[in-house]
Amino acid sequence: MSSTQPSTLVVSISGIRGIFGRGLDPAVIVKYASAYGDWILKSGHEARTVIVGRDARVTGPICSDLVISTLLSQGISVVDAGLATTPTVEMAVLLEKASGGIVLSASHNPAEWNALKLLNSKGEFLSPTDASWLIDHAEAAERTWATYEKRGVSSVRDYLDYHIEEVIGLVEIHPEQIKKGSFKVVVDAVNSVGGIAIPRLLEKLGVESQNIVELHCEPTGLFAHPAEPLPENLTEICDLVKQTGADLGIVVDPDADRLALIADGGVYVSEELTQVLAADFWWQYHSGPFATNLSSSRAIELVAAKYGQEVYRSAVGEINVVEKMKACNAAIGGEGNGGVILPQLHYGRDALIGTALILQHLVQTGKRLSELIHELPNLEIVKMKTDIGSLNPDDLLQKMAAKYASERISTIDGVKIDFDAGWVHMRKSNTEPIIRVYAEAQTAEEAKSLGERFMGELLA
Repeated sequence: MSSTQPSTLVVSISGIRGIFGRGLDPAVIVKYASAYGDWILKSGHEARTVIVGRDARVTGPICSDLVISTLLSQGISVVDAGLATTPTVEMAVLLEKASGGIVLSASHNPAEWNALKLLNSKGEFLSPTDASWLIDHAEAAERTWATYEKRGVSSVRDYLDYHIEEVIGLVEIHPEQIKKGSFKVVVDAVNSVGGIAIPRLLEKLGVESQNIVELHCEPTGLFAHPAEPLPENLTEICDLVKQTGADLGIVVDPDADRLALIADGGVYVSEELTQVLAADFWWQYHSGPFATNLSSSRAIELVAAKYGQEVYRSAVGEINVVEKMKACNAAIGGEGNGGVILPQLHYGRDALIGTALILQHLVQTGKRLSELIHELPNLEIVKMKTDIGSLNPDDLLQKMAAKYASERISTIDGVKIDFDAGWVHMRKSNTEPIIRVYAEAQTAEEAKSLGERFMGELLA
């Protein structure tokens, strides 16, 4: 790594990420892949097989080869899933009864970034305990390496069709009904693996191929716009939905675990509403709680009340939501960043599942997406951050918790305070000297005012 370039490496329980060649170097990849290999061997899982998949980033093949060679050298067999969405790899781990999986994707980070996302034998992200062990072990000098006779065996398999068949095999999904709906759909997959997966899924769901308009679906890994599905990055698909008279637009991030929607007329739909729409459909068939994180919109509670269902909140992070889902036996869950988790198939955010549920919801109600959105609670979230310099973030958050102790408050992940007309959530960053402040209210102006008030109080 060049000494003139600062390292971008970020090591956390969520995975290992950085810019390739500026932190995420070959030696770093081998270091953490081999620590993961030792974790697999320590777990005693009989299969000793790992599924490896990647999004379309141009560094994906290099990173994948490094990971696969490392694991094989430790006596662990590998199934190379090639270009694959994160949820596809998660499903493949379950199908193969594998020891775990590694997804090479930096999600919504820019194209020069890549990451190792590490899965256990349940196809779920590592628990904080397991991830902490792996991070500590990565610093140890010793590793387990196999002899010639006990080296791992590699094979190649594409799991996308299996994943799609499992989604359309849900008894609640009816492709013949969706076909009669004659939907026209625009897909923006930001030049990654969703460009393979989502159009193929739509055809299997009954959408005619001539009614699927592909935008940035070639998996070149050269993202046509910033990869995070925010409104300012999606003007092109909004215009195309309007110009083509499409019924909706589907937007996924580079590894297709997040789903954003564009309503008829080319109107961006907040990612916060993806999980709300999915739950609104699912609760028509199944009773059971919903689990989401503290920073997700209160709209889910308001829709849950319509069905007499409970909503449980966890700390931010998919693994935390999954653990809460298991604890409360949730029928469905998700995150406000466009993540839909359906435990009937697997415990992971899945844009393919989200797409199927929402298309079926549209055909069953006979309503346009804009009409369904209009029926949902109209709330606005703002997301801010405040620089705290050398101040201790834990001290600042404890001060706010003490000040508002008489309110409805949660301290499981920073400090969240619920008011009748809205809420505010303050949490520290693990990588920057900032505190993130999320606020929700009836209008954007009220949410902004609430967020700014608490940013001021934090530093007062």
